[in-house]
Amino acid sequence: MKKVELPNYKLIYMDIISKKYPEKKDRCMYILKKNNLSEFDVLKLNAIIFGTDSEDSRIHNQKYKSYSKNTILGILRYQKNNNMNNSETANHFKLSRNTVTKWKKIFIV
Repeated sequence: MKKVELPNYKLIYMDIISKKYPEKKDRCMYILKKNNLSEFDVLKLNAIIFGTDSEDSRIHNQKYKSYSKNTILGILRYQKNNNMNNSETANHFKLSRNTVTKWKKIFIV
């Protein structure tokens, strides 16, 4: 099985910050100091640097998101630790509640 290499998000975001948004460096450094960036870290950096998306672009971009097993389990753990229902979790992470339900059926027996 061929190992898939992920983009070096740390390097990409460091370049973007240093070249275009140096004033946002302090707000992003706590994330960029991590050894490995999760999908949520990338989304947080994107929101800090570029701001929040319009509703139309958010809906369009939602189609292209994918989550690793570790991230899905992290979302479900967050839901359990914060006593949230599927709708609350979906709103918090900008997901479909059907997606959260499906993940629970797959990963929580």
